[in-house]
Amino acid sequence: MAAAKKKARKVVKKAVKPAKKAKKKVVAKKKTALKGGKVVKPVVTVTLRNLADQLAENYEMPKKQANAMLGDMIQMMTRHLKKGARVRIPGFGILQVRKRPARMGRNPATGERIRIKASKKVAFRVAKDLKEAVM
Repeated sequence: MAAAKKKARKVVKKAVKPAKKAKKKVVAKKKTALKGGKVVKPVVTVTLRNLADQLAENYEMPKKQANAMLGDMIQMMTRHLKKGARVRIPGFGILQVRKRPARMGRNPATGERIRIKASKKVAFRVAKDLKEAVM
């Protein structure tokens, strides 16, 4: 555990100029984080706009048009899910609405029994190709 901390500190020291302390903290958070003695890289979030920009670049179309196309696709998927249809995207997975029945639960603060209403949720089942590609 101590060796991992030392290694993480070395990585941070190489990447940071010691002149500015405020910048040092920000860079250290971006580069690595220690969790249970292990060095963990931060998770990168890819937005719909990022995907649209990449599509626009790959297919030589305006970014605005690619963004509109992806937005329309999301709206169509939502509309189909509201109607109760399944949305199957080969190589990605299946989205469908599942009904959750009413059930009894407990208030964690008081321990009192409460009734939880029936509801719907969107479920996602990962395609085999995607699962294998990620693992």
